[in-house]
Amino acid sequence: MIRQVLTTLAFALLPAALSAQAPPAASANPSTDSVRVQFGIIKADVAKTAAKVPEELFSFKPTPEVRSIGQLLGHVADSQFSICAAAAGEQAPQTGIEKSMTTKAELTKAVNDSNTYCDKVIAAMDDKKGMEVIKFFFGPTPRLNVLTFNIAHSFEHYGNLVTYMRLKGIVPPSSEPPAK
Repeated sequence: MIRQVLTTLAFALLPAALSAQAPPAASANPSTDSVRVQFGIIKADVAKTAAKVPEELFSFKPTPEVRSIGQLLGHVADSQFSICAAAAGEQAPQTGIEKSMTTKAELTKAVNDSNTYCDKVIAAMDDKKGMEVIKFFFGPTPRLNVLTFNIAHSFEHYGNLVTYMRLKGIVPPSSEPPAK
């Protein structure tokens, strides 16, 4: 008898308990929201790298054949301007950063400016617009996939930067303990 009462009570209270813990309403733009979150991760790591690495290491190359830290940061800024502009259907607002800038101040600003520009492009996007197919490097590509390519490309070069930082005894931003 007690078992029946408890079972009845549990089933009676279950809907109230579940509604109290209901997840937030689903986003109207889950794909765009995902791009925004993923870009937020890589833009923070690259910007923190530009800020963290001392200026005297911006010319560091592990071997003569590869880009320096500064050139990698310039390349990321150039590519972010170019790729995000393609997703927006615009001309890149800035180019030639890798070839023309060498100082920490210039490159840090360029990285931050490219992050801000990509944020603006992503903010103007929704899932419907993001599924519009445009011409891109590899052929017809949905706008959101152009932006995910930017994220992958930036992560690729952040991986290079991580190796360079480790070679110089610097803990990369993505490996730092979380702020308390």
